[in-house]
Amino acid sequence: MAFSEQNRKGTISGIIFVAIFAAAATMIADISAVKSLGISPLVIGIVMGIFYANTLHNNVPSEWSTGITFSGKKILRFAIVFYGFRITFQQIADVGMSGFMVSLIMLSTTFILGSYLGYKIFKMEKDTAMLTASGAAVCGAAAVLATEPVLKAEGHKTAIAVSMVVLFGTISMFLYPVLYASIIEPATGFLHMTPQEFGIYVGGTIHEVAQVVAVPASVVGAPAEMANSAVIVKMTRVIMIAPMLIALGIYLSMQAKKSGDSTGPVKLVIPWFAVYFIGMAGFNSLQLVPQNIVDVINEIDTFLLTMAMTALGMGTIFSKFKGLGLAPLYTAGAMFVWLVIGGFVITKVVTAIF
Repeated sequence: MAFSEQNRKGTISGIIFVAIFAAAATMIADISAVKSLGISPLVIGIVMGIFYANTLHNNVPSEWSTGITFSGKKILRFAIVFYGFRITFQQIADVGMSGFMVSLIMLSTTFILGSYLGYKIFKMEKDTAMLTASGAAVCGAAAVLATEPVLKAEGHKTAIAVSMVVLFGTISMFLYPVLYASIIEPATGFLHMTPQEFGIYVGGTIHEVAQVVAVPASVVGAPAEMANSAVIVKMTRVIMIAPMLIALGIYLSMQAKKSGDSTGPVKLVIPWFAVYFIGMAGFNSLQLVPQNIVDVINEIDTFLLTMAMTALGMGTIFSKFKGLGLAPLYTAGAMFVWLVIGGFVITKVVTAIF
């Protein structure tokens, strides 16, 4: 046990050690040049953690490992629950059926496509394929973190998935404003998008929340409706992670029963933290907590997520990546093409219907 009498001191020291790294990552992310790139402290945290894991980890007492593991597991689930304070059901209702349908279609198709391509076509390990798919399908690094406990995946697999999210999410952040300025905005017919449609397209297809915010801000003269639609659709995708994880838990239970890997009755894997996440979003929708307090909660939650990401990075040794080759890159690249091209077509069709 992490806080048993024998391990308590090492656990607390490990948690403090991770928190120091997370604080440094938060300060780096707050630098204006870094912030303009839409790079979240979560990403910086895992990079710092990976650097530590492959350079300095032998200089830290082994007793601290329980605290590092606690940060990457328990603190993670707690932070995912309180991520619900970023969302209200009213926001989802405001964007209408078109935003909801684009979110639903893009999430489900991207996750299925990425999992299939990664595992069946590019021969990745199943957990790594699903983690990579969840990051592209839902909300980047936070989605990878939320999916990891359901799959019970190893930390280095999570790091691979996050690295793909960072790569293609960053490309998206620079690509979409160029597309809008050079192709979508001045065109007529099918290629033309209104600012609201483009906002739905951005929110329904770009990986990270920070990157979604950055894209409308990068479009010269972008009206407020573009940014509002983008953020709301993105947050709709975020809340969908809960039903996705529940469905994934049911799928894993069925697969275990079908393959005969388990002895006795198959236990249904229900990610309760995802259920609590929905409950927290519902509570936030009641608007009982003043906005200034909600803002503080979200800042603390971001720090806790950064701690979890840093801890996962600290368990990532490069030697574990041997044998993977370019499969993660191919898988993430295929999903990126689907998000950009398929997402555009689906946005146009859905907005025309609704």
